[in-house]
Amino acid sequence: MSVLIKNGRVVTGNSDSIADIYIEGETIKAIGENLQVKADEEIDATGLLVMPGGIDPHVHLAMPFMGTFSSDDYETGTRAALHGGTTTVIDFVLQTQGDSLKNALTDWQSRATGTAVGDYSFHMAVTDFNDDTKAEISQMINEEGITSFKTFMAYKGALMIDDRQMIGLMQEVKKQGGMVTTHATNGDMIDFLVAKHKTEGKLSPLYHYLSQPEVTEAEASGRFAHMAGYTGCPAYIVHMTCEGAVNAIRDAGKKNKQVFGETCIQYLILDASLYEQDFEGAKWVMSPPLRQKKDQESLWAAINQGLLQVVATDHCPFMWEQKLMGKNDFSKIPNGHPAIENRVELLFSEGVNKGKITLQKFVEVSSTNAAKLFGMFPRKGTLAVGSDADVLLFDPNEKHTLSAKTHHMNVDYSGYEGWELTGKVKTVLLRGKVAIDNGECKAEKGNGKFIKRNKVTGII
Repeated sequence: MSVLIKNGRVVTGNSDSIADIYIEGETIKAIGENLQVKADEEIDATGLLVMPGGIDPHVHLAMPFMGTFSSDDYETGTRAALHGGTTTVIDFVLQTQGDSLKNALTDWQSRATGTAVGDYSFHMAVTDFNDDTKAEISQMINEEGITSFKTFMAYKGALMIDDRQMIGLMQEVKKQGGMVTTHATNGDMIDFLVAKHKTEGKLSPLYHYLSQPEVTEAEASGRFAHMAGYTGCPAYIVHMTCEGAVNAIRDAGKKNKQVFGETCIQYLILDASLYEQDFEGAKWVMSPPLRQKKDQESLWAAINQGLLQVVATDHCPFMWEQKLMGKNDFSKIPNGHPAIENRVELLFSEGVNKGKITLQKFVEVSSTNAAKLFGMFPRKGTLAVGSDADVLLFDPNEKHTLSAKTHHMNVDYSGYEGWELTGKVKTVLLRGKVAIDNGECKAEKGNGKFIKRNKVTGII
């Protein structure tokens, strides 16, 4: 099967030109002006942006959390991602404390294999680092192609590891050629504030936000950066939300220590005033919480300064009925937010169209940088000869409105209900086959492939 995409504006992280793309099988075979080749299928991309498929390196599909599961599984979640222009996602395998990494991986493989519609990979979340876990790191990297290891500095008793375990993990992961990522918030301080507010009878969603002030994230980000600098381990902080946390990685850079950073689309465009809406604020209960307007300005600036390299989603949706578990106690509201389908269009409309980032920066933070950081480049994250033919055809001028009535995520509300956007996904190819065409999904359940990843270089 061959495909010729003609007359599009082809944009990557380092190029921007009118060109054709010729695809054979799953890979790109040629890129150039007015290619004189015959193909089984021809797509006219006149007036469209032609970009690499998006990569979302932070999603939680069918994830067990707070006594329930996130409502998107690998089928619905990766299909929704494709509708939104994202062709590859990286999910988190959660080690059960007292059990092995291998057993956790087997559990997550059973959820994804034969189910995913789009391509996927895994991070390994280490919640119990000990001698047995240490012995598994090499296997995960060298045999399974899982080269990034997530840690939690919060959620004590369930997911959190202490600094002693963090240092040990970093040393072993560095030795084996991987990267350590973290949820950087001060779990002890948060637990104290949660208990304080509950004792005082302050139980609305607003107190979820007030239990996680900016200092809890800034302190943990700085501590993580110092540990990464000491061990020399490639390091990455997920879902960064605030000025204080950004300053922590800026300070690390002043000492010639590189700590990579990710933010999420919601932190760039939503703010904490949403928590003032009685229980409706539960729609945006996530950890870390939404911040202030001044933090949005800091995050956009950090993207342009190269301090934040990735815009992800932390997609972890729950039905409204599940959110109601915390109707009388904010600490029982499942933490999470649906955005896997909206990320690319929101980032374009709110970022590129409003002059906050350039088009090439958009490609970098929505696709290319994640591929480079997590060992998938140049197979993923770019349009180049030999790369997987993951291609997004995007109309930069089409206006449309976001709504739970029309989205494809398995969740019965939208965090962006009624948002009017400019810029829409039109066609998506996954490994050379049309997966999305004008709102119709042509890829079937089980079409998605697990992507083994290369060792981490710590260079972008």
